[in-house]
Amino acid sequence: MTTISHEAIVPLSAAGRRFDQALAEMFPDYSRSRLTAWVKAGAVTLDGAPAAPRHLLRGGEKVQLEVELETEVTSAPEAIALDIVYEDPHLLVIDKPVGLVVHPGAGNPAGTVLNALLHHDPKLAELPRGGIVHRLDKDTSGLMVVAKTLATHTALVEMLSKHEVARQYEAIVLGTIIAGGTIDAPIGRHMGDRLRQAVRDEEDGKHAVTHYRLRERFRAHTLVQCNLETGRTHQIRVHLSHIGHPLVGDPLYGGGLKLPKRATPELVAALRGFRRQALHAERLAFEHPVTGESLSFEAPRPADMNALMAALREDLAVNGPDEH
Repeated sequence: MTTISHEAIVPLSAAGRRFDQALAEMFPDYSRSRLTAWVKAGAVTLDGAPAAPRHLLRGGEKVQLEVELETEVTSAPEAIALDIVYEDPHLLVIDKPVGLVVHPGAGNPAGTVLNALLHHDPKLAELPRGGIVHRLDKDTSGLMVVAKTLATHTALVEMLSKHEVARQYEAIVLGTIIAGGTIDAPIGRHMGDRLRQAVRDEEDGKHAVTHYRLRERFRAHTLVQCNLETGRTHQIRVHLSHIGHPLVGDPLYGGGLKLPKRATPELVAALRGFRRQALHAERLAFEHPVTGESLSFEAPRPADMNALMAALREDLAVNGPDEH
């Protein structure tokens, strides 16, 4: 069990302020809600005695924080292979394969990224969600960052909320996109299907922005680069479908199999066999929350998307570009 221990003197500038407010500034490695919970549990003392979160400070008091981190997650460790791209004492970055669920849930009680992480490092059980700070859909491949300490977890969550983590994806979509653009459309739960998200009005949806640019155009498909400004559930899938260019193979937002006229047999086979959304989290970049180092990682396109790209290129070479 990990023990967190700190001592500090309340600055005179904090005189007249609430205990919980001052703590959040004195110990920025931890969220205010977590510090407040520790105060209520008696794990943070003021001049050797418990104090309420609302206690008003005079300045100069001695603060002692002594916490034993308890288990936050109860999932069982499982010996599932992880493709670890980077790891240090504070965080790790993995390249998640297609088909691996991130969190246990209904229908997927085990065999997830979380189970694999707990096997890799049992201390992750002491962190919220096992250190996972953002997720990828089961059938989306690519990069994820995971915190290994509570301080790093707090910092990464804050960085994500401030859009300080650059997340870049590539997707193969239906239709030919002529140029890039920005999709600024709120996303919320679909009115008639709880498994889906949808573009909603501002009252019912959360702010969501996706920037996209053209990478390669085929006869009836386009390879696009997507950069997230926000990170809503299914954001890229919903946004691109919203503008009429759903992802190839997307079971929720793709609208079913569509074969181009005169498609080569190889392309027909590739499209029929591609049974997941053609989406890959290819790049992750951020400033290390502890060392300040600029980190940037790239994950190669998975084999199934490479095979589909090869079939699309061959079809274009055989048939030439369609007129639009």
